Amino acid sequence: MNTYKRYAWLYVMMIPIFLYFLLFAYYPLLRGVIISFQEFRIIGDRPFVGFQNYITVLHDPVFWRVLVNTVVIGGGILIIGFAFPIIVAISLNEVIRVSFKKFTQMVIYVPHLFSWVVVGGIWIYLLSPDGGLVNEIIKAFGGKPIHFFTQDEYARPLMVLSAIWKDMGYTCILYLAAIVGISPSLYEAAKIDGASRWHEIKNIMIPQLYSTMKVVFLLNLLGALRIFDQIIVMGNPSITRKVDVLMTYTYEKGILEFKMGVATAASMIIIVATLILTLVARKVLRYDEEA
Repeated sequence: MNTYKRYAWLYVMMIPIFLYFLLFAYYPLLRGVIISFQEFRIIGDRPFVGFQNYITVLHDPVFWRVLVNTVVIGGGILIIGFAFPIIVAISLNEVIRVSFKKFTQMVIYVPHLFSWVVVGGIWIYLLSPDGGLVNEIIKAFGGKPIHFFTQDEYARPLMVLSAIWKDMGYTCILYLAAIVGISPSLYEAAKIDGASRWHEIKNIMIPQLYSTMKVVFLLNLLGALRIFDQIIVMGNPSITRKVDVLMTYTYEKGILEFKMGVATAASMIIIVATLILTLVARKVLRYDEEA
């Protein structure tokens, strides 16, 4: 009891945080679960229809098509976007010249600060068949301009690469911070034993990054099924079938067609799938164990 009195002011400070999550996270989630079992209308009765909305979603061929797109695009971002920043961070750590290292960190981090509207505009401009930098280089070598954003074979790779390009700098900074925190005594002991720099990276640096890798992988996994802004900005009718994802499906059903019950059922499926993936990943990665 004395402990509660002693730290009573801390509990009082937690009240606004508790209210925030209650009002803006848990209450909307609860309302979403209820709406997913209703034939939702703004005005009038909202009769319960049981699992009919879920059955409608699961019997919709479009849902399965966008699920495949989500797995391919989200999986590509998850896997490649997990490995590439590690390579870049280790490479930057080996740079001796501090000014060049800081400049490079700034250059690769800046895209993370941009919204998808800005990033999408940059990529669309660079890959434009008329005056785009990439196509101008292709034409300079005698090739024909490529319409990147209208051809199916380029659609998914472009979404994966642009997402990695945008967020790589942020993830790279996390790894660099973890590298700086590695005890110098480990390297000194390795040098005494005659280890080369490659062996130091392989046997000391990378194992010391395991904890950070787990956190980064789980954070990326949480967003793998929730891709939306990028597709809205960079997608177009020519490549819709290849890049439409679960969140755009929910948006179209809920906002454009105003089938709120169906849209909410689809979003509940996404939430449950994300939860299952996260729990499996935590188990496989042994997230709660020390690296």
